[in-house]
Amino acid sequence: MNLGALTFFLALISGASGHYYDYDYYLAYPAFLRSSPNCAPECDCPESYPTAMYCDELKLKSVPMIPPGIKYLYLRNNQIDHIDEKAFENVTDLQWLILDHNLLENSKIKGKVFSKLKQLKRLHINYNNLTESVGPLPKSLQDLQLTNNKITKLGSFDGLVNLTFVHLQHNQLKEETISAALKGLKSLEYLDLSFNQLSKLPSDLPMSLLTLYLDNNQIKNIPDAYFKRFGVLQYLRLSHNELADSGIPGDTFNISSLLELDLSYNKLKSIPTVSENLENYYLEVNQLEKFDVKSFCKILGPLSYSKIKHLRLDGNRLTQSSLPHDMYECLRVLSEITVN
Repeated sequence: MNLGALTFFLALISGASGHYYDYDYYLAYPAFLRSSPNCAPECDCPESYPTAMYCDELKLKSVPMIPPGIKYLYLRNNQIDHIDEKAFENVTDLQWLILDHNLLENSKIKGKVFSKLKQLKRLHINYNNLTESVGPLPKSLQDLQLTNNKITKLGSFDGLVNLTFVHLQHNQLKEETISAALKGLKSLEYLDLSFNQLSKLPSDLPMSLLTLYLDNNQIKNIPDAYFKRFGVLQYLRLSHNELADSGIPGDTFNISSLLELDLSYNKLKSIPTVSENLENYYLEVNQLEKFDVKSFCKILGPLSYSKIKHLRLDGNRLTQSSLPHDMYECLRVLSEITVN
């Protein structure tokens, strides 16, 4: 028995957010978790969760024989370099397939091995040797993670009507590849494209996005009204890019739905205007020279004020003494401000 059993147990009780949380660093697990007889001999299947099978850190070079009834399969930290077309034929009702930290290449993933899994909800192939996205994929898929690969090309995601979370950070993607692949994902809420090779913002991203991470790229310019089409966007991260004032049209970030905006580690000299609904604003390590209250409040009045709670301005040319006296008339609910 390894710590995978505890991982699954804690993932179940914390799964309301839609994300999988890994608790591999826990040093103990409950004594009631015993191995189920319906399990591959080299793997662990907790008796209390007989549909989960853990085959982590076993130096496996191929997918083991999987007994019928398994719905949650963990194959992390092995040496798996291929997947045969019939690898999952006994478990077509598989719901989670976790293949992180292996040696998989696209040419060695045979046939339509994933599309046959008609109930698959989570597919994680992080930290492998992929050069393009995998597919075809089943319509049931909700969470796709392909981070820390060498991906330069995305295949078609057409028909993935349930796909909600896409993690593509730490790859080699450029904007033209992304635009063509993702535009049809009507249910997409979370997209992470950080640590890629974007010099421009991808066009035609789904309007359904709640969270968009674009940090650690080489983005210099934002097209006029680019973010206006995202009517429900709440979390936007553009830190560690090459944004300067000249590359940001006036009302770019004045988005009423936005709650958190990260523009840290860029080349900004003035504070971009934001909606009064914004709550967290990160502007550290830019070249800011002045604090303009109008960036936060168009007018000051009893019913007009900013909802900013956390504001970071450190690493700029601003000091506490240079902040205007009327700032707090606008930032009435501010609980934390960081200045040099």
